[in-house]
Amino acid sequence: MNTFENLSKADQTEFLKFPAYISLLAANQDGATDGEEIKAAIDFEHIKTYTCNPLLAGFYERADLVFKASLVDLDNELPKGKTDRDIAIAAKLGILENLLSKFDKVYAATMHQSMKSFSEHVADAHRSFLESFIFPVPIKGITD
Repeated sequence: MNTFENLSKADQTEFLKFPAYISLLAANQDGATDGEEIKAAIDFEHIKTYTCNPLLAGFYERADLVFKASLVDLDNELPKGKTDRDIAIAAKLGILENLLSKFDKVYAATMHQSMKSFSEHVADAHRSFLESFIFPVPIKGITD
């Protein structure tokens, strides 16, 4: 099975930024990244090291070591403004998607699902406990 460790060192370094880019894209829905979203991403990434699909364990163990620094660095490096930032992140995600194509279909699908959970978690960073309790299912116009 083709795993993360089979990539070159340079590709591994880039691939470890995958959750940071996904987190920043999700945080940019309102055109800005705030502390709550950053904290939610950092906490969630750390939890992923213990709760991820075993197929991704090697990836998340390594990503946990660089995630916070990558997130902060990328947040500072990427253009400001919703449109420019979205375009820049989409370009980087295209490169990462190219790397992901080097994996077998099971690993790629598992990684896609994991990155989707990152996106959803960071996007929901502003949902309050009470809102989640009263409206556990998103209702257009009320919870989003």
